Amino acid sequence: MDCYVYVLGSSGKGGARTYVGWTLDLDRRLAQHNAGRGARSTRGRAWVLLHSERFPTRNEAMSREWHLKRDRTFRKTLSQGLPATRPGKAPLSAPRTPSR
Repeated sequence: MDCYVYVLGSSGKGGARTYVGWTLDLDRRLAQHNAGRGARSTRGRAWVLLHSERFPTRNEAMSREWHLKRDRTFRKTLSQGLPATRPGKAPLSAPRTPSR
């Protein structure tokens, strides 16, 4: 049974945020977070997968999760690739369509 540790990223009014967790199924877990059924701290945001690692046991995955949650430098580096947003506006990196 493979386990995965993952880092999610989201940018919004409060700036970029990251979330670290572990799961048996990455796709299902990301869908849960984006549907508002994930962890309480992830609700109300659109999340993208920034990083994942696979481990053979639950204990190894949980140990790595513990370390990643405390590694703010690593998480900040990952979140720098997220598009910046402005309150009430589209992401700054979003393509603009000409108005007619």
